[in-house]
Amino acid sequence: MQGKVAIITGGAQGIGRVISQRLLEKGCSVAIWEQDEKALREIQKEFEKLGHVLALPCDIAQPKAIEKALEQTVEAFGRIDILVNNAAIFENKPLEDWSFEDWAQGINVNLSGPFWSSRVCAPYLKASKGVIINLCSTRAFQSDPDTFAYSASKGGIFALTHALAISLGPDIRVNCISPGWIDVTAYQKSSDQKPAKLSKADHEQHPAGRVGNPDDIANLVIFLSDPANSFITGQNFTVDGGMSRKMIYV
Repeated sequence: MQGKVAIITGGAQGIGRVISQRLLEKGCSVAIWEQDEKALREIQKEFEKLGHVLALPCDIAQPKAIEKALEQTVEAFGRIDILVNNAAIFENKPLEDWSFEDWAQGINVNLSGPFWSSRVCAPYLKASKGVIINLCSTRAFQSDPDTFAYSASKGGIFALTHALAISLGPDIRVNCISPGWIDVTAYQKSSDQKPAKLSKADHEQHPAGRVGNPDDIANLVIFLSDPANSFITGQNFTVDGGMSRKMIYV
């Protein structure tokens, strides 16, 4: 991983924050594209001691913002090897309370943003024989009530992944990761951090015996980014402690 350049969208908080940190520790230069400017300032200060990090404001729902962030990234680092489409928003409310604008925002951030990021980064990734890793979700395949835009957009990410893999191969590999319950309470900006409140039952309901943490996802990002694993493309990897294989009767 030494000397490679990675872009992490939504990389200042939650799962994206830990992916950014782990890639920096592996020797990558990392560009974090993030809408929350307070989180961005904090992460720049915290991570600059780990290596070359570039913290860029970017609303992933806006094509022009993506293009500007890409221009700044290439100007700073000269190449792109890894794109992690992680940024997403989640809204949960009854169907009758949804506006069309609510729906459009969810689709624009969670699906159109990853598409356009992949589109504009593709020439650079082709030159480096790079990889795209999309963050999907187990909600692409099963639902809690009232998660319409999130579930639909993540279903789109699953399909977009194999569409990109077939279209961009063999120069660019494209895979996606579907996390289950990943506890990110300790990985937010300072004003939002809080201790995890996980019960024994929370952990024990998982066949793996625990709730997930962001390192579980970052480990797989590192694996899929490794050129040694170049025969893997177009795939979805579920990381949920076995929950989606468990029959549950209430």
